[in-house]
Amino acid sequence: MNESSGALPVVGEPEWETLRMAAVAAMERAYAPYSKFKVGAAALTEDGRIVSGCNVENAAYGVTLCAECNMVGELFATGGGKLHAFYCVDSSGAALMPCGRCRQLLSEHSGSDMVLMTPHGIQTMEQVLPDAFGPHNL
Repeated sequence: MNESSGALPVVGEPEWETLRMAAVAAMERAYAPYSKFKVGAAALTEDGRIVSGCNVENAAYGVTLCAECNMVGELFATGGGKLHAFYCVDSSGAALMPCGRCRQLLSEHSGSDMVLMTPHGIQTMEQVLPDAFGPHNL
């Protein structure tokens, strides 16, 4: 949430649609032969780049990579920075809430006013992971 005004940062419909389309494109490239549950994620960085990722399953389920993990990898592979807006989709293209592990990952790499598209609409990082543990706790 924007500390100064209490308002959500401005992310317009065109940006949300661009993120949704990038997440769907990533989801279509997912490797999910075991669960058949394909996931795609995309985010807008504070400097205007779009980064995306898809889930990559493994027969040893514990080493499966979530879409958000791959997306954060792309964030750093393309120059780093902070995330500004985030969209995650399931195989039908519907907005999907990140799991707890991925909320923690997103929290660490989000800008101070990041917003997420969720099944309940646009929410702030604080709303989806209140009182997050982070570098400030170390």
